[in-house]
Amino acid sequence: MTGLFITFEGGEGTGKSTQAKRLAAHLQGLGQQIVLTREPGGTGQGEAIRSLLVNGDPGTWSPTAEALLNYAARDAHLRDVIRPSLADGKTVISDRFMDSTRAYQGYAGQCPAPFIDALEQQVVGKTRPHLTLIFDLDPAIGLARAKSRGAGIEDRYERKGLAFHHALRQGFLALAKAEPTRCVIIDASQTEDSVFASVRAAVKAKLHG
Repeated sequence: MTGLFITFEGGEGTGKSTQAKRLAAHLQGLGQQIVLTREPGGTGQGEAIRSLLVNGDPGTWSPTAEALLNYAARDAHLRDVIRPSLADGKTVISDRFMDSTRAYQGYAGQCPAPFIDALEQQVVGKTRPHLTLIFDLDPAIGLARAKSRGAGIEDRYERKGLAFHHALRQGFLALAKAEPTRCVIIDASQTEDSVFASVRAAVKAKLHG
């Protein structure tokens, strides 16, 4: 990898998608070549799988099936978008990546960690993010924010219940604690501009560290 790989992570309604777009625009303004993408998604195959995962009844898929679907999408995303872009020296900003599978399907869904480890090792391999920004917010606030987008809009995970989302939050915090050199926790309860200032500071530290 020669480009910079930045991922945005967090629970529902944390504002990470908005901040990913702001960072992409900011870095483009500084003259960098940026690829802004998302998971599940980023490719035709990935977007088709996304529709299966984020719509419908919360109990449609088991956590194990969700992990497999996410990794099918991630395999295409890495092959067709992320790795070629990094090889060209571009900065890739992805709204979700491997940590979402660990948090959603692993910590919150209780899919066995060794199973996710094996998928990650086989599919992600050495293509790991240089920087991961984890947006932390009280799940009740995040779910209220997400609900304001409108009922039925990619809301399958939002309807999994508050206990699931508390476990999800703890999962993301545990991931940040386990990899402090890669992960930075962003307080998502701040104003949008204050959150973006935190994002810029974290990216600047990585670029110049």
